[in-house]
Amino acid sequence: MITRDEAQKLAQKVLGLATFPECQVTITSSEQAYTRFANNGVTTASFNLRHNLSIVVTRDGRSGSMAVNDFDDASLKSAVKLAEELAAIAPPNPERMAPVGKQEFPATNDLDERTAAARAPEMIPHVKTIIDAALAAKMVAAGLIERSLRVTSIANKAGLFGFHRSSDSQLTTTIRMADGSSSGWAGQPSMKLSELDSKGLAAIAIEKCSKWKNPQRLEPGKYTVVLEPTATGDLVRLMSQAFSARATEEGRTFLSKRGGGNRLGEKMFPEFVTLRMDPFDARQPSSPWTGDWLPTRTMSWIEKGVIANLAYDRYWASKTGKEATPGGGGGFGGGRGGGGGGGAASLIMEGGKDSLADLIAGVEKGLLVTHLWYIRGVNPQTLQQTGLTRDGLFMIENGKITTPVMNMRFLESPVRLLQNCVRIGQAQRVRGLEGGMMIAPSIVATDFPLPSVSDAV
Repeated sequence: MITRDEAQKLAQKVLGLATFPECQVTITSSEQAYTRFANNGVTTASFNLRHNLSIVVTRDGRSGSMAVNDFDDASLKSAVKLAEELAAIAPPNPERMAPVGKQEFPATNDLDERTAAARAPEMIPHVKTIIDAALAAKMVAAGLIERSLRVTSIANKAGLFGFHRSSDSQLTTTIRMADGSSSGWAGQPSMKLSELDSKGLAAIAIEKCSKWKNPQRLEPGKYTVVLEPTATGDLVRLMSQAFSARATEEGRTFLSKRGGGNRLGEKMFPEFVTLRMDPFDARQPSSPWTGDWLPTRTMSWIEKGVIANLAYDRYWASKTGKEATPGGGGGFGGGRGGGGGGGAASLIMEGGKDSLADLIAGVEKGLLVTHLWYIRGVNPQTLQQTGLTRDGLFMIENGKITTPVMNMRFLESPVRLLQNCVRIGQAQRVRGLEGGMMIAPSIVATDFPLPSVSDAV
């Protein structure tokens, strides 16, 4: 992996090759080791190392960009030349901001050296634990365990330089009946590979698979639901970009008011709903800089149900006379683990003290949802989404899990979901679809729309 000194020397070399007055360099180096398993056996074991260097040059407001994977002198020189040629034919950007100068970036606690160096000997025992548990239950296990180390460095001609290393890991498994008639899922991301609980995940997936035999058809309608943390995260993390000040003031988010203005300062959610970003939370990797290459910091978006802040990028901040904020440059909310050059920050929905079992015990009639699948946007302004339940949907009656239920399609907005939230449980880090991560709690919400039944397992 590239070191700080190597990254700085490489960046300076590229900046020296650029003839344009503005040049920005982003260097990423990622190392990943993973093992996939299926049908109760290991199918793939991989170790890969990827390097990338992107160049953006600007003159008279015209920008061109180029990326390379080879760092030899000839490749770098050619990439800079091509970027400058592209800039020469590009139209001027009327929203172009002057480059960011030297910054003091905060330290974020998201590197575990043991995780960063782990290979098969540290990962295979977790796989064996799950497969052995599945075999003992006469079921079939599949899944993935992986760890990553990511290095990101940024530099420009205005004196900016940043260097960041982060590690992450995750373990997920789907366990099915041998005939494929039932399925159970469990997963856990962790900055520390040593904290992955393979025994606990196997037990959860096996229990869900066992209980989801012969699911019953439920009539479509609106139901009270208990969402496990992963299901909550699947939806809530989609709210992140809706806090863009520009999109809001242009009338394009749920925070926009008819006729102009925004809902900043309004109470839109129950008092126990708080959504914030905290790049210093040790549970979840984050970058020390934002998408605008400014130092990151903690920021509340919803505070005790009240809209607390909007995200201003540098351009919109200058246009409106506001201060640029973390997340304004497109880098907040539910990013992939391992940090990143775009400033992915740690999105957190605060939880409570109640366990998942406590939440279930308080529901007279409803449904327990494990996680969601194939989520697609329906209405970008309201954030309405559609998708499917998956790997464990159960009826709750008089505070107890009773009947397994066939999967259903949902049609809901995370905004409306949180407005209908009546109770909140303990929060944990979760990995959602497409690698999106956040810290989310289990919740109880009413009036959750399930408009149709799905025959899929």
